[in-house]
Amino acid sequence: MQAAVDTRDARPAMTVRRKLAAYLALTKPRVIELLLVVTAPTMILAQQGLPSLWLMLATLIGGAMSAGSAGAFNCYIDRDIDRVMKRTQGRPLVTGELSDREALVFAYGLGVASIIWLGVFTNWLAAVLSLGAILLYVVFYSLILKRRTAQNIVWGGVAGCMPVLIGWAAVTGDLSWPPFILFLIIFLWTPPHYWPLSMKYKEDYAAAGVPMLAVVRGRAQVGLQVILYAWATVACSLLLIPIADMGLVYSTVAIVTGVWFIYETHRLYNLAIRHEQVSPMRVFHGSIAYLSLLFLAVGVDPLLPF
Repeated sequence: MQAAVDTRDARPAMTVRRKLAAYLALTKPRVIELLLVVTAPTMILAQQGLPSLWLMLATLIGGAMSAGSAGAFNCYIDRDIDRVMKRTQGRPLVTGELSDREALVFAYGLGVASIIWLGVFTNWLAAVLSLGAILLYVVFYSLILKRRTAQNIVWGGVAGCMPVLIGWAAVTGDLSWPPFILFLIIFLWTPPHYWPLSMKYKEDYAAAGVPMLAVVRGRAQVGLQVILYAWATVACSLLLIPIADMGLVYSTVAIVTGVWFIYETHRLYNLAIRHEQVSPMRVFHGSIAYLSLLFLAVGVDPLLPF
């Protein structure tokens, strides 16, 4: 008689395509997309026109590799809590599509490649800033802050602000006030962007022992903090007008989208204090739209005569 085959643990054969897809997922491509959205407009502002196509491409490739390395390190460090959280149970180190060793070698290799790439094809200031971004995200946020304080995303978000400095440095070879204002905009934007997400996945973070603000504070307190940071973000965005001599397009977009962003955060707070059902993901997705439109205006404004 033919022996029965136990197929309970059977998995589809690992193909090259699936392996490459797993490595791509390790880099957190959605985060990379958002970082590139702010880099290209910053380069246009620094140039006061269109930089060379090769310089933009080289900077975006180097920035994507840098962010991908940081994301891969984060997946390696957080592999234990990713197994607990429903939102992250499809990540490659949880599903077993990649081994811990493969992830770590990939993270180091991509990080080193990003620094060399930026140093050779842009300049070494951009490369050093790229190294700083990786270290901030991996060491400062992932290893030190994330599991210890509810302010993790505030200070850990510094790493996500670095692409504007990298983009500016790639064009000019130095830094000045405008990129630091752009840096501050993203820094202040990060909490009202991420805290609504943590409200939605509060139980996940609590189960994993991660003290996100939504875990340690009530909805009303989180909503109030979101409002305060949203106001600060919009105020900072207006500072760019005199400092970088922005024109009508940026000024209009900054005011209109800023009012809309603040309105959405107030709506979230009002629903929270009335103990009604809230829609935190509406603010989360709205914050992405706000930042994307704002930086689109940053890139378009220098190209127009008004």
